[in-house]
Amino acid sequence: MDSNKFWSDGVDAIQPYVPGEQPAIAGLVKLNTNENPFPPSPAALAAIRAATNEDLRLYPDPDSTRLRQAFAQAHGIAPEFVFAGNSSDEVLAHAFLGLLKHERPILFPDITYSFYPVYCRLYGIAFETVPLDAEFGLRVADYARPNGGVVLPNPNAPTGRALARAEIRQLLEANRDSVVLVDEAYVDFGAESAIPLVAEFPNLLVTHTLSKSRSLAGLRVGFAVGQPALLQALERVKGSFNSYPLDRLAIAGGTAALQDQAHFEHTRQQVIATREWLAAQLERLDFDVIPSQANFVFAAHASRAGAELLRQLRERRILVRHFATPRTEHFLRITIGTRAQCEQLVTALEELLAQP
Repeated sequence: MDSNKFWSDGVDAIQPYVPGEQPAIAGLVKLNTNENPFPPSPAALAAIRAATNEDLRLYPDPDSTRLRQAFAQAHGIAPEFVFAGNSSDEVLAHAFLGLLKHERPILFPDITYSFYPVYCRLYGIAFETVPLDAEFGLRVADYARPNGGVVLPNPNAPTGRALARAEIRQLLEANRDSVVLVDEAYVDFGAESAIPLVAEFPNLLVTHTLSKSRSLAGLRVGFAVGQPALLQALERVKGSFNSYPLDRLAIAGGTAALQDQAHFEHTRQQVIATREWLAAQLERLDFDVIPSQANFVFAAHASRAGAELLRQLRERRILVRHFATPRTEHFLRITIGTRAQCEQLVTALEELLAQP
């Protein structure tokens, strides 16, 4: 029996996003999904435990007020400029539907977060990809043309390269009649945030997550920052989809994590230091390493295929990510783990590359 005969029209044509592998195998060195190698703030864990009480019978605050206030305070903005949702992926989905469905196509890089074309196809949004340059850099001038919106991660994924805030300003000035969405999932690892530009540009939306730099990928907490008139579009979509996107535990844990700036600063600096160490080691082993301001590096070996190294590392219980597209097929995206995990990776690569 053909089970998909009950599907809605068009569902069979959807090509969903494929997340990084999450195998339930003990002893893996897991460097494939850009998770933070350090535990969450102890204050966040304590807040989650405290929120696990009889109040779970009640619905959570639909506006995530305490959480939005904590995010606003951490970034020096008013809470009215903050929208909260169930992960930045959901926030992005609301933005695509609420702000980016227009007659003209939206623009985003040809090498970027692969959820963007998925949202476009799901919602029927026209889009065009704009090639990065030969060094995987984004040229702001390439986006100075009519469009239905501009979307880019900063730093970009999977390359790790970032634009300076001054370049984001140029992008905004060239696109005053369309929304510019800057996805800052990895910004805390060395890039400049565009949030200080939000008050000046009514067309700017900046998305954030607690998954990466706050070590809360398992809690699913995301944000958008923009002027209230822009956020109202997200509120309308949210209210038509899920009035309570964040549960009580996520609100409690996320709020506490945002308030623990000392833990955040300590762990992110460790990730940055290990990233720089790993990049130097990979270059020593004859890898071309793209300059990264994220919690991963994007690297290609001079003579070994990316797919081959992926397989050989997996045989040694080390997971990294490979994207089998023409411009990225030689590269591996390697999450920054602990120093010990990265040392294990380097040792494995030394042994593999010593083989004929």
